[in-house]
Amino acid sequence: MELMGAGKGLLIKNISSSSSLYSSSSSWVHSFELHSLKSGAQDAKKAKLYAKIGKEVVSAVKKGGPSPVSNTALAAVLEKAKELDVPKEILQRNIKRASEKGQEAYIEKFYEVYGFGGVGIIVEVLTDKINRSVAAVREVVKDCGGKMADPGSIIFKFSHARVVNIKVTDADRDQLLAIALDVGADDVIEPPIYEDDTEEDRSERYYKIVSSAENYAAILSKLRDKGITFEPDNGFELLPITPIEVDDEAMDLNKELMSKLIELDDVDAVYTDQQ
Repeated sequence: MELMGAGKGLLIKNISSSSSLYSSSSSWVHSFELHSLKSGAQDAKKAKLYAKIGKEVVSAVKKGGPSPVSNTALAAVLEKAKELDVPKEILQRNIKRASEKGQEAYIEKFYEVYGFGGVGIIVEVLTDKINRSVAAVREVVKDCGGKMADPGSIIFKFSHARVVNIKVTDADRDQLLAIALDVGADDVIEPPIYEDDTEEDRSERYYKIVSSAENYAAILSKLRDKGITFEPDNGFELLPITPIEVDDEAMDLNKELMSKLIELDDVDAVYTDQQ
């Protein structure tokens, strides 16, 4: 299955007690918007990333003004945008947008959902209309046969991490390990392989370099120096502590549910602990 699966944490040096949660069979899962779409995956991922950064810019400007010199929150967002290669025109457009009459600040929300086969799903939302976003998420969940969970019921099963995603066709495993060790990454996670995989399936899989926020920029710089194409996260990813194995029917139902959730305008990412 292309959606997700268990993989192996490859790095054994510089593993902290928290980052060790990503190793061995519990190490591989990815945010749906980055890896689930084959056709147009790059454009879809960039669109979600740019939208999220744009909303963060609006919120920062609404709270502290348009100058990054006096607005430390805006300065931090702009620095992250530079790290993630967000075009300057998008940043400038949203700084201007923040001053428009009627434009509200955006609020980050995480909605928790029970999927199929005991799987948990986290929906990351950044919205200026909470009622709109929750109504849209609830409608999709109901239509797909899932169930909304109470806050805190699922999210404790995940850990925050900075993650760099590298397609298997763009890098050599040993080269990534060497880079990760050199810059002090926490782990390198190998993508899953299934018996019924086609060559196309395998070519769409990703290695994941897991990092602390402090080392993230150094990893991106090192990959650029080596000429390795990569996909950054959109500020963080949620990695499951203990992925859950399900049968094919549950996997397909969860895939459909997550596909419909990520299509919602207010949704920036969808995470699952499905193995």
